[in-house]
Amino acid sequence: MNLLPAAAEAAVDPRPEVLSDADEGLTFGDLGIPPALVAALAAQGIHSPFPVQALCIPPALEGRDVCGKAKTGSGKTLAFGLPLLVRVPEGTPRKPRALILVPTRELALQVHDVLAPLVSSVGRQVVAIYGGAPMERQIKALRKGADIVVATPGRLIDLGDRGDLEVGDVEFLVLDEADRMADMGFLPQVEWVLRRLPPKRQTLLFSATLDGDVDHLRRHYLSDPLTLEVEATQDTVEQMEHRFISVHQLDKAKVLESISKGVKRTLVFVRTKRGADRLVLQLERDGVQAAAIHGDLRQSQRERALSDFSAGKLAVLVATDVAARGIHVDNIDVVVHYDPPEDQKSYLHRSGRTARAGEAGLVVTLVLWDQRFEVELLQKRIGIRSPIVEMLSNDPRLLDLRAWEDGQAVQVATPPAPRPAATSTAAPADTSPSSDVEAPVNAAVAAAQAVLAKKAAQRAMGGRRGRR
Repeated sequence: MNLLPAAAEAAVDPRPEVLSDADEGLTFGDLGIPPALVAALAAQGIHSPFPVQALCIPPALEGRDVCGKAKTGSGKTLAFGLPLLVRVPEGTPRKPRALILVPTRELALQVHDVLAPLVSSVGRQVVAIYGGAPMERQIKALRKGADIVVATPGRLIDLGDRGDLEVGDVEFLVLDEADRMADMGFLPQVEWVLRRLPPKRQTLLFSATLDGDVDHLRRHYLSDPLTLEVEATQDTVEQMEHRFISVHQLDKAKVLESISKGVKRTLVFVRTKRGADRLVLQLERDGVQAAAIHGDLRQSQRERALSDFSAGKLAVLVATDVAARGIHVDNIDVVVHYDPPEDQKSYLHRSGRTARAGEAGLVVTLVLWDQRFEVELLQKRIGIRSPIVEMLSNDPRLLDLRAWEDGQAVQVATPPAPRPAATSTAAPADTSPSSDVEAPVNAAVAAAQAVLAKKAAQRAMGGRRGRR
């Protein structure tokens, strides 16, 4: 359903206006944010706008539809949140005046938590509604009155069908992480919601990409949008330090444990919910404080895990891909792809947790022998040239992967050679002190080294058969 006249649709210019960086010394007051909100931001320690905020806030305050292209972690939430807080009128029970659609419950909570400290300065209320949480509590909050609703599409439709939420008075719509909603298959639900909104409204769309389904949304549901793009001074991929480590299945969890010992916060991504739970159990058996976050857990469990990880009570948080866009924790030291991502888009979404708002980050990918080819293809697509280096869990480089440089020589502890049994004709033992000190080797390392030795022996036997 096209809500725009033909002339308006033809006027959509896909070429974005680009901003490389915000002006030095620029303040939120300079952008048109009122003093009460500026003071509330300062109380949160936020004094200067990020580039995406400096670019998008002025036209949004003017009432323009805005299509913003910006990478994950660039500060988009305040880019659309501040104009909403300035312009949104007071709503009535069950009838919000502003709607923010997001793909995941984690992202809904993140947006809510960013806006909640600010709404009191303008006398407004914000409510988050999402699946996996008691519906009655959300209905109660809506009946008290919610001027701004942050929602996932599924729960929004459920509440609408029950008559507990009406969108007929919505004047401001935000589509956040629109590309992620399309990737997760939410586009039919999103369009179902859009067709029920008043045609006369302001729409702000934010996405990491503006092609495919996102371009369809822009052309059909935005009115003469101003397309803006934040061009970082340094690409997000280049802001990260990348390490690709070849590991053995039996030693894989121990390698992760060694990495986590050298940092304070480690965020780990796996492909399956069962794999997340299994990995947490392995880490806890080895004395590592860890928790999982995935779709099968209750919302209270997920929130507690995120809270403990943010507070430093957990050293490791293990997440599935569905949580990649919804985790907002400052000062994550390293992101570990325990299971390599399926494509370059997932790699960037996951890795973006550690290179947020211009900060440098460290990203580690663990590679099994049968994953090497797909990881090399992934490197080419992303534009990374980095060797895949084999390491065991007792490799000292794992404790400080930032300091380690490719090609750096390292002495890794090896199992002691078996001593021959003593006999009556044996030479006297040498009791002089030895300069070599044997480091203890755990069972996983010994097993991995045994596998290496077996493979070497098999290759050698194969060569001998070829020479016969």
